[in-house]
Amino acid sequence: MKIAIIGHSGSGKSTLARFLGQHYHCEVFHLDQLHFSSNWQERSDHDMIADLSTCLLKQDWIIEGNYANCLYEERMREADHIIYVNFSRFHCLYRAFKRYLNYRGKTRPDMADNCQEKFDVAFVKWILLDGRSRNPLEKYQAVIQKYPHKTIVLTNQKQLNHYMNTIN
Repeated sequence: MKIAIIGHSGSGKSTLARFLGQHYHCEVFHLDQLHFSSNWQERSDHDMIADLSTCLLKQDWIIEGNYANCLYEERMREADHIIYVNFSRFHCLYRAFKRYLNYRGKTRPDMADNCQEKFDVAFVKWILLDGRSRNPLEKYQAVIQKYPHKTIVLTNQKQLNHYMNTIN
C-alpha cells in the first residue's frame, strides 16, 4: 500500500502517518527528515530527490509532507491513497503550539537529529499566511481534481478521528 499525506503545517500529517504506519505495518517517510540534516541545515533538492526516489521504489510506503519541488507529481500518481489534511489555519496554529510545548528543547521523532522543536514568528507567519498562499492551495486543489477517486480530504479533528476509527 502506498499513501501520500499532504496538508498544512501543524495539521497532524506526521501523527497520522505514524498511526497508519503502525496500522498497516508500513515504513513511514517524513519529508522534513529528508529536507533537513542536523541542526536545521537544509539539504539540497538534489540530495532530497535522490533519497525520495529510493523511497518511491519500495513496494509499500507512507510519505508525509508537501515539498512540491521534490517528486510531488510522482508521489501523487504512485499513491494508492492521498490524504489531504485541510484543517483551519487557527487549528493548525493551536496544534503547532501544543506540539512545541510537548517537544520544547527536544527533537521530534519525525525530524532529523538535533532539530529541536521551535515556534517562532517565521513559523507562525508560515502557518497563518505564507503556507496558505495561492500556490500551495492550487496544488492541493489540483490533486483533488486529478485524483478524486483516491483522495480523502479531512477538514477537522472529528473527521480525522472518524477516519482513524474506520480503518482500525
